[in-house]
Amino acid sequence: MVVDDSRIMRNIVKNTFELLRIPVQFLEAADGRQALDILLSSKIDLVLLDWNIPSMSGIEFLKKVRSMDNYRHTPIVMVTSEASKLNIVEAVTAGVTAYIIKPFSEKIFVEKLSKIEF
Repeated sequence: MVVDDSRIMRNIVKNTFELLRIPVQFLEAADGRQALDILLSSKIDLVLLDWNIPSMSGIEFLKKVRSMDNYRHTPIVMVTSEASKLNIVEAVTAGVTAYIIKPFSEKIFVEKLSKIEF
């Protein structure tokens, strides 16, 4: 699932998977509440999550998901322009699997995702 309020950014993430020939089925959410609804009604194997999203921030979403038994170990990758060390530390402390800073290169994207076990 790709969670970002920018349709352009959601498309960039999806297109990156296509360019890398990684076959996946995408679900999209434009805000935290919508993402949570999708998570509760679907089987999600990976979440690509922006920090700055409406209705529930990415960090709030991350903390909420990590408190849920059935999604405690689901990979969640923060894909965000929030590059401060404090934000990265907060995300790591909350249980993020990986952290990618926008704008990202295909190389960084592949490097981060290749370290994730599904």
